[in-house]
Amino acid sequence: MNKGEVTVKLGDSVRFGNYSWRVLDVQDGKALIISKNVLEKKAYHIEHCDVTWETCTLRQYLNGSFCDRFDTEDKARIAEVKLANNPIPWFGTSGGNDTLDKVFLLSGEEVVRYFGDSGRLENPDKDWRFVDGRVVHKDECDSENIVIGFIDDQYNIERMAVGFGGEHSYWWLRSSVERGCTVIVGEDGRIDPLCVEHFVDDEDGGVRPALWLIL
Repeated sequence: MNKGEVTVKLGDSVRFGNYSWRVLDVQDGKALIISKNVLEKKAYHIEHCDVTWETCTLRQYLNGSFCDRFDTEDKARIAEVKLANNPIPWFGTSGGNDTLDKVFLLSGEEVVRYFGDSGRLENPDKDWRFVDGRVVHKDECDSENIVIGFIDDQYNIERMAVGFGGEHSYWWLRSSVERGCTVIVGEDGRIDPLCVEHFVDDEDGGVRPALWLIL
């Protein structure tokens, strides 16, 4: 898609660089786009530790090597924007400082905003607990264990993404939690705020870059 070539609207599919993208938002002469599919698999961070979007190695990669895949003309159309890195409201943890980015991952709030809001972000299912690396029902454990608040709703299908080989893949969000975890969208489209089966250093995490494209 060349600059000024077409008028885009929400839900459109566009070609930019060597990738296909979905238009999530249009405002002030820019379009927020996300890759239609998982483009590659990569760890959120190089090691298993508590990390925020600001300090993770995936952010460095997306704004460095990945961004450099675009030619000079296309790269000039990628706007640098300030991102609010708010925490998922179910945890009393920090999402880290706001950042300036050209290429980024969506946050938990943004996925709900652009893929469908069932109200579950503020009112999650709290029947599950995180115990010794496992998810168990609240009736089977101490009430003091960490609450797991999945978002499993009618918008799962909208959030599902195809990876390599045509199979569905989980994909990273930038919202960090704690205990070496960040938020993911699962293979089934469910939003998992503690990614109990996938830690930040897992190298099979799906990457769906997003960016604001100057029209």
